[in-house]
Amino acid sequence: MNKRQLGNSNLQVYPVAFGGNVFGWTADEATSFEILDGFTDADFNLIDTADAYSTWVPGNKGGESETIIGTWMQQKKNRSQVIIATKVGSPMGADKKGLSKKYILQAAEDSLKRLKTDYIDLYQSHYDDPDTPILETLEAYDQLIREGKVRYIGASNMSAERLQESLDLADQHNLPRYQTLQPEYNLYSREGYEKDFEQIVLDNQLGVVSYYSLASGFLSGKYRTEADLGKSQRGGGVKNYLNERGFRILKALDNVSEQYSANQASVALAWLIARPSVTAPIASVTSLSQLSDLTRAAELTLNTEDIAILDDASAWK
Repeated sequence: MNKRQLGNSNLQVYPVAFGGNVFGWTADEATSFEILDGFTDADFNLIDTADAYSTWVPGNKGGESETIIGTWMQQKKNRSQVIIATKVGSPMGADKKGLSKKYILQAAEDSLKRLKTDYIDLYQSHYDDPDTPILETLEAYDQLIREGKVRYIGASNMSAERLQESLDLADQHNLPRYQTLQPEYNLYSREGYEKDFEQIVLDNQLGVVSYYSLASGFLSGKYRTEADLGKSQRGGGVKNYLNERGFRILKALDNVSEQYSANQASVALAWLIARPSVTAPIASVTSLSQLSDLTRAAELTLNTEDIAILDDASAWK
C-alpha cells in the first residue's frame, strides 16, 4: 500500500480509514482493542471518530469512542504512529453543541483528555452551525493550531456554498483552511457529492474521507431482502437501498467481485479508492475477521472496464 496525502497537509495516510463510531456501541472495549490492533498491524494508520460517538446508545453520554481509542493508544504507546481524526459540533448536551469559539475551545480540551493526547491530527466540523459566523469558527481553530493542540482542520455535513465560503474567508483573513471534506459517498449515494462537492474538492485540493462508504453495509451484499435486515443492528438503515437501482448495483458488484476473487465490500471500497478525488474511504468492522475486507480493498486495483461496469450500474444521470 502507498500512502496518500490528506489535502495540502503533511498528513500521510493509507487508503482506508477506520470508522470509530462502532467503539462503545457494537464493539465493546476488548473487541475494539482487538480491532485497532489488527487495523494497525495491517499497516493502516487513519482512525476517524467524533466526540458525540456514541450518544445514541442508551446509557451513553458521548465520548465513549474517543475514550476507548485514547486508552488503547496509552497502552500501546503508539500515538506517533497513528493519525487521529475527531470532530466537534454534534450535540453533546443541551448547551454543548455548535461551532462557536467558546464551545470549540472547550470541546477540544475534552476530546484531548479522552484521547489521552496533547494534539489532534485532524479536527473536523461535524455539522455546520449557521448561527455562528464562519470567521469565529476559523478563529477558534486558528488558536488551537497556534497552541499546538490541533494540526489541521476538516469539514463534514456542510453545504457546498458554506464550504466554499469558508475556504474563501480563510484565504482572505489568513486563517486555517479546511484541508479535508468528509461527505457521504458510496456507489449508491453518488449524486450529492459528485454534483455539488467534487469540483470544489478538486479545485481546492481537499482530501476526501468519505463516510457511509458501504451504505450502512448494503454494499457488502449481505442484505438482499427485507428478511435480511435483522442480520445486524444497522440493518434498519438498509431498507431504502432495496430497490431496482440498488439491486442493479449489487449485480454489478457480484460480477466484478468474481473477477477478482474478492467480496463485494472490498470491491465497493476499491471503487472509492480509485476515484481521483477520494483519499481514504471510512469503513468499520465489528470483528477481527472482517478486517480482511479492508486490507483486500486497499490492495485491489480495478481495471478500467470493471470500473466502467460499476459506474454504469450506479449512474445517477
